[in-house]
Amino acid sequence: AAAPAPLLALALALRTLNCFLVQTSFVPDEYWQSLEVAHRMNIHNYGYLTWEWTSSLRGYSYPLIFASMYKALQLMSKDNVQLLIWVPRLAQAMLAAFADVKLYSLVQHLENSETAKFVFFCQLCSWFTWYSCTRTLTNTMETILTIFALSYYPIKGSKMGNSCKYLALVALAIVVRPTAIILWMPLVFSHFLQEQRKADLILHKCIPVGLVTVGTSLIIDRVFFGEWVLVHLNFLKFNVLQNLGTFYGSHPWHWYFTQGLPVVLGPHLPFFIHGCVLAPRRYRIFLLAAIWTVLVYSTLSHKEFRFIYPVLPFCMIFCGYSLKHLKAWKKAAARFLLVSNLLPALYTGLVHQRGTLDVMSHIQQLCNNPHQSQAFVFLLMPCHSTPFYSHVHCPLKMRFLQCPPNLTGNESYIDEADVFYSNPLGWMNKEFYNDTLLPSHLILFSVLEQEISPFLALRGYEKTATVFHTHIPQGRVGRHIYIYRRKTEIN
Repeated sequence: AAAPAPLLALALALRTLNCFLVQTSFVPDEYWQSLEVAHRMNIHNYGYLTWEWTSSLRGYSYPLIFASMYKALQLMSKDNVQLLIWVPRLAQAMLAAFADVKLYSLVQHLENSETAKFVFFCQLCSWFTWYSCTRTLTNTMETILTIFALSYYPIKGSKMGNSCKYLALVALAIVVRPTAIILWMPLVFSHFLQEQRKADLILHKCIPVGLVTVGTSLIIDRVFFGEWVLVHLNFLKFNVLQNLGTFYGSHPWHWYFTQGLPVVLGPHLPFFIHGCVLAPRRYRIFLLAAIWTVLVYSTLSHKEFRFIYPVLPFCMIFCGYSLKHLKAWKKAAARFLLVSNLLPALYTGLVHQRGTLDVMSHIQQLCNNPHQSQAFVFLLMPCHSTPFYSHVHCPLKMRFLQCPPNLTGNESYIDEADVFYSNPLGWMNKEFYNDTLLPSHLILFSVLEQEISPFLALRGYEKTATVFHTHIPQGRVGRHIYIYRRKTEIN
């Protein structure tokens, strides 16, 4: 039996609300690897591609989804900046809702409706899912496709198993984000071992699905790169063989076990452990896949919470199983999960790190200014702190501090952002030695203001807006964002 319609309606309503209650930034990839690329694909005269695209490290298949949305809005003459921001996010929210219901259906077939409802509840009230599932991150799409694929995975006891469907969805997940192969390796291998017609599985299912998916991805990349490129190979070479990801920070090997997974699971952690102990033997493959993924990611120096997001739905199955078997404590445990997840979900969604998005509405206002062609906005912030043209949608002159990794192998390499932060005042005086080069607007975190205040005073800048960003300022990121405008320039 399929999941009841009221459940889908509930999921759709909740994820739509979820979408509008997440107004903060998480990581730069949310825009720079999806919406910025889509904007550039759709409107060729302006837009920005980061070094990953000029180095052919990413594929165009995922941004093409958003570029199609942008093109549809353009054809309907509805491509205003607010729709460009919200339509992709609403689309992610809809997909997330369908994924929630697919997770319910999977457990309903494996167990019963009661257990499925507890898993569904755990999935809906997970603070990290709330924080991430409506974002335009490749990790979000990887997680959604993983749930869809899981619902067709031929696990013992499931009547929904469909090799072609699940393999096609796994292939799509790998196209969107090559790292999806890590999570699916033990699952596909387990399927292969239990499959009686092994040759048939490989020849009639794996190979055709792989060829169609990889072939389509190759053609899409050929169209937009203008040459044949195997982005997945470049991605592997950069992140694993050359380990250049460490440029963006490194963590100890145990970080995912001591911080990553406990934070992502949050209040669900004790229920996950309890569920692992209780769950029947056939669920071991899910647990193995989750542990294997976290172990593999632990070997890479650069670690982030979002990398293990696709493991979360697997964990929710065990959390729901735990809740179902709590007997007398069921209602109390459910209330605890709801309240304890609600607070971090609302705080991270509405308060923490919202300034870098809020400041874009101030920049947008320059697009309506009759002197727009004279405006020049310089973001004096850690690189990629804010979105770019996808949140402005007019050919405004903008610049930010660059920070590509050392792709040339030069031992004395320092990126522009690091050079700037080593001596902000000296850099500004050297870069803008002539008044004609000066930006009309400077945008900076509050922690930088004191260091460059002599430059701001001498060149006639005045503070026009203060935007709250975070209660937890760290390093180069301040509590507030300041907007400065040259007095002699446009309003």
